[in-house]
Amino acid sequence: MGGSPKPAGTSGTAGRPRSAAQRWAARLALLVAAAAIALLLASAGVRSLALLGVGAAGLAVTAAALWWALSRHGLARALAAALAALLPLAVLGSYATVGLLWAVLATLALWVVAALIGRAALGADRTPAAPRQHPAAPPTAPFLIMNPRSGGGKVGRFDLVAKARALGAEVAVLDPAHPQDVAELARGAVARGADLLGVAGGDGTQALVAGVAARHGLPFLVISAGTRNHFAMDLGLDRDDPSTCLDALTDGVELRIDLGLIGERVFVNNASFGVYAAVVQSPAYRDDKVHTILRELPDLLTHQVGPRLTVSAGDSVIDAPQGVLISNNPYQLGDAAGLGRRARLDSGVLGVIGIKVDNAAQAAGLLRGGHARGLTLLTNSEVVVDSDAPDVPVGVDGEALQLPSPVTCRIAPGALRVRVPRERPGVPEAKPRMDWRELGRLALQK
Repeated sequence: MGGSPKPAGTSGTAGRPRSAAQRWAARLALLVAAAAIALLLASAGVRSLALLGVGAAGLAVTAAALWWALSRHGLARALAAALAALLPLAVLGSYATVGLLWAVLATLALWVVAALIGRAALGADRTPAAPRQHPAAPPTAPFLIMNPRSGGGKVGRFDLVAKARALGAEVAVLDPAHPQDVAELARGAVARGADLLGVAGGDGTQALVAGVAARHGLPFLVISAGTRNHFAMDLGLDRDDPSTCLDALTDGVELRIDLGLIGERVFVNNASFGVYAAVVQSPAYRDDKVHTILRELPDLLTHQVGPRLTVSAGDSVIDAPQGVLISNNPYQLGDAAGLGRRARLDSGVLGVIGIKVDNAAQAAGLLRGGHARGLTLLTNSEVVVDSDAPDVPVGVDGEALQLPSPVTCRIAPGALRVRVPRERPGVPEAKPRMDWRELGRLALQK
């Protein structure tokens, strides 16, 4: 349970015995990578170094231009945006002028193939990390809350109310015209003898009712009727057909997962601080998201407005970040396809992603990914976010709040019993980060 922070997303795979197929795949990946380098050298000779330099410089300046576009107003923003759009085209044009565009593109393609093969080799024997399943008897008095507006009307489109009632569930359908306290509805159902609570709605509503279920030791049912369904995705549920989640009422198993706590409020996904949390507080955000973000970003990014944050996680401190995301279990960052996804929900630690970019050079440095100076990745069981203002804006599972500073986030290991269908798509396998050194060691194994 983590007193000491550690980098999120480390694979821990070095030194393990690997299969012959993995070793040969690693060798093939290195061979393809060598072919990419050989192709560039054969076609461009000593000019290949210049080509790589031009490409790297173009990427760095483009990243810097994007920073200027986000952190400036008026003409400066327009010029920076134009530079960010035109510079990549200019780099490709320079390659075409000397007749080497085909070689550069072919080299990039080979390098991508090598990386894909290498990641397959490193991850071939990885098994998806999933909470242990426990047998579960069907509930006798399930109580479900359904939001008919959530997910563009999925409750009605999939006839969830009638299907749930046919399975013996009591269903409370929210009235969009008269907002209701969903936590109070859940507490009332518990008082009447409900032995399972569930929600068909967004993650913010899921979190409020999950908190009630956890406090009373009751199982909780997630019905993937929201817009993005991040919580359902990380539970391995079917996000295309939320009615399949109701199978848990008759043929379900139980998982024990963690919950995040911000003060005494539960979050199932994350709590965000800084720029994003400040922007969503604006009354204009819901009606005009893009223009509101563009209008407010420059002053927020340059610390001219908004609170100055200090984040403490164990012995680690992040001073004055523009953005902080604290998640119920760490997000995986090594796989572009897995961004916004958690490999597991029972690790017993919070994930922390902090971003601090104060100039164009630091913005360009973000191209280094997890090694960038402006990006901090931590895990810990408790994280404290302090501010130079008495209150700090926070986005909790998509809900905009103002909380008194300092704000303490904690993990509650195994606090929630989640009832899921026995048959479900499952959580996609977490892929390892591409590590060329480890790939080399694997290729040399006998």
